[in-house]
Amino acid sequence: MATLPLLPLPEKPKLIGIARLAAQSESMREGHNIEYFTLPARSLLNRIVSARNLPFTWAINPYRGCEFGCKYCYARYTHEFLEMSDVDFERKIFVKQRTADLLRQELRKVKRREAIAIGTATDPYQPAERRYEVTRAILQEFARHGGFEIGLVTKSNMIVRDTELLREIGRQNRLYVSLTITTVNTELARILEPRAPRPDLRLEAVRQLNLAGVRAGINCAPVLPGITDSPKDLEAVVEAAVRAGAKSMFANPLFLKPCSASVFLPFLEKEFPHLVEQYRARYEQRAFLPAAYGNRLAELVARLRAKHGMRREYERSARPAHPIAAEGDEQLSLFGSMLPPALDKL
Repeated sequence: MATLPLLPLPEKPKLIGIARLAAQSESMREGHNIEYFTLPARSLLNRIVSARNLPFTWAINPYRGCEFGCKYCYARYTHEFLEMSDVDFERKIFVKQRTADLLRQELRKVKRREAIAIGTATDPYQPAERRYEVTRAILQEFARHGGFEIGLVTKSNMIVRDTELLREIGRQNRLYVSLTITTVNTELARILEPRAPRPDLRLEAVRQLNLAGVRAGINCAPVLPGITDSPKDLEAVVEAAVRAGAKSMFANPLFLKPCSASVFLPFLEKEFPHLVEQYRARYEQRAFLPAAYGNRLAELVARLRAKHGMRREYERSARPAHPIAAEGDEQLSLFGSMLPPALDKL
């Protein structure tokens, strides 16, 4: 019987740009199913191009990917540019190189009143920072300059390590620090944000930063419909924020891109199966809830802040750092019924 000749395997498409750089990266360390890679960065400052009213013009992300593994994370799409999966986002972390040098060169592009946000698509104080100190190098460069408007958001109490550096930056620039706290329920936080520090540790970081003269507030985003959006849950966050001396608190509802839904919906099926159909109905055709839900949420948080005497001491930090639904969307949210009637009595 004649042997059929082996046919050549089809060639894989050639990778270009950042996907090619990622494929050529050198592995730095592996453990706990997390692997680190070098990433030669060509640019550090990314200009934000969005039709939505975001409170910053430029973004800096010291790493690509994030170990915290938050089930709702909207930034998983960034690994698609590396030809990697949504799950790889929390398992393959790319450590950017020459960040301080790049920042020094690129700060010339920033005009007056153009805000710079650090940590929009990856946490600048995720565990990798303890070893590689990319965020610290960026902050050291900022400490050499003045006249900038800088915001930093994180879920990690590791930020306290850089208190003195942040104080120095704050003397010469407008600096706003926000610790993300979606819930003060430790057990709930453990399943929503499995590898992030506990909420109480983040609150303690807020307290320590403010005592040291670094103005820090709370970012309660995303708010998860049916899970963390009850007046009771949100009031618990406000009360904790006030006790920690937070200078501000804002909240934004969950938005769910396909890359996020691929992780979040299976999580719902396991932990909150009674919510699955409602989430599918609301997010199947769109990433954002209607404006009506966001408006009700904003009104509730404003009332809770007023009730507990929280003053917005610096306006920029109290503005949303994440996109919200576009204005003019008149369709009512199915999740409206999940906000109890007590909402209007607070």
